[in-house]
Amino acid sequence: MLNISGIHEGFVLDHIQAGMSMRIYHDLKLDELDCTVAIIKNAKSSKMGKKDIIKVECPIESLDLDILGFIDHNITVNVIKHDKIVEKMELRLPKQVKNVIKCKNPRCITSIEQELDHIFILADSAKEVYRCKYCEEKYINPNRRR
Repeated sequence: MLNISGIHEGFVLDHIQAGMSMRIYHDLKLDELDCTVAIIKNAKSSKMGKKDIIKVECPIESLDLDILGFIDHNITVNVIKHDKIVEKMELRLPKQVKNVIKCKNPRCITSIEQELDHIFILADSAKEVYRCKYCEEKYINPNRRR
C-alpha cells in the first residue's frame, strides 16, 4: 500500500479524471511554486473507477480556480488547515477564460496582434461551449465529462 503523508496547510484536488493530473499540474503552474506536490495517478475510486489526486502543501491563494474550473469543474477542492479539511470547494465553469485557450481562427485579431489577450466567453454551460470575444470562434472543451 502506498503511503502519502498528510498535509498541514494546503489543498487536495480530488476526483480528477484518470490521466489528467499532469496537465493540471502544468496548467496551474504548480512546477513554478516552491512547495510540496504529490501526484497520485490511477487511484481506485468506487465512483469513477480510476481517478487522479493532487496534494499541494501551500496556501490555496496560489491556485487559479478559474483555470481549474475550465479544465474540469467536477474536481473537488479540499482546503486543509492545521491537518484538517476546513472547506470543500465546488468548482464552476468560469464565465470567461483569459490566455488559457488560443483562438484557432487565422482571421482573428489575436492572430495579428500578438500581445492581445486570448479571451473566451462561456456561451453554453450545458455543452461547455466557449466563444472567442473578438471573432466568435467556437471552442468545445474536449475534456468534458459526458
